[in-house]
Amino acid sequence: MNRAILLSFSLLVGISAYAATPQELIQSYSKIAAAERAGFIASAPRGASLFGQKFGKSTDMPSCTACHTANPVSAGQHVVTGKAIKPLAPASESTRFSNLDKVEKWFRRNCTEVIGRECTAGEKADFVSYLAEAK
Repeated sequence: MNRAILLSFSLLVGISAYAATPQELIQSYSKIAAAERAGFIASAPRGASLFGQKFGKSTDMPSCTACHTANPVSAGQHVVTGKAIKPLAPASESTRFSNLDKVEKWFRRNCTEVIGRECTAGEKADFVSYLAEAK
């Protein structure tokens, strides 16, 4: 277990130093996920399923689509604060996923608020794969 945590941390540090594109994030998150689950390959359809899935954590934010809309190339609005949210898809927001610190901050916050726990590396790889393909 400690070895897996250490490997995950070292791979994540590697992401920080090099990731500047969604594809690099997908590759890095996939490496972490493969260390935890042999044969892991990122899947845009699994990412789409995660994006639309309703979780029981919050009645205000049951899914990602509550704030981000069902179309990730469209702008959204936070259901609690009313704050405008730029589109998630890099096709509409070119800087999306270009800053690892921001990516990790938002995954940590949003996964915890919507799902009720932090997302796994595999879920992150799937999610970014889905959004990278959205047009």
